[in-house]
Amino acid sequence: MLILDSTGVFRAESFSRIPGLVHGFGTRVSQSWPGSLPTAVVRQVHSAEVVVVDAPGEYGEADALVTNQSGFVVAIRTADCVPALIVDPETHTVAAVHAGWRGMAAEILSRTLDKMSRHFGSRPADVLIAIGPAIGQCCFEVGPEVAAQFRPWFPERANLSEKTKIDLRETALRQLAAAGVSPEAITAAEDQCTRCHPERFHSWRRDAQQSGRMLSAIGWQD
Repeated sequence: MLILDSTGVFRAESFSRIPGLVHGFGTRVSQSWPGSLPTAVVRQVHSAEVVVVDAPGEYGEADALVTNQSGFVVAIRTADCVPALIVDPETHTVAAVHAGWRGMAAEILSRTLDKMSRHFGSRPADVLIAIGPAIGQCCFEVGPEVAAQFRPWFPERANLSEKTKIDLRETALRQLAAAGVSPEAITAAEDQCTRCHPERFHSWRRDAQQSGRMLSAIGWQD
């Protein structure tokens, strides 16, 4: 379960039980998050690129960051796209993922798990994953050229060759299951469509150029 705290940040109950772990999904009212913690970020380009980092700073063009170091957080910004935070307590590894429809179609979540495995020995069976607020299927209508790219994860749908609505959260859940992550290890925000709740979330689909961004971050304290 994700719980909204008094600072306007969503926290995953399962993550909050891990000693030394800092995490959260920011909202439009959580300007102080993540406080004084140093951050490692990337220039997000809606790709499936994943970078391994070992210190705070900016690490070029990518859409996911992985580290096993302490003293800072890895962070991404969203305004409708899916934010995902991953932790493997066994290998002291964390990741922050920005998954728009392009990144989701290119399987950025699976690529992030693979990077964690190859660099730090993480196993999908050992990770916990939290998926934060994002645009819901109710508001994410796309053209046939986009919808068709989601056929591998929605084989039961016969309308992906036409204008339709796509559920990015469900796509994430199905991709993670295919990668070997247990459904019990995943916490996903429900009924938290970023476009539907202007009082709580920024949304590109709703506000276009006037939209702000929300920061999601995870890391280990010193």
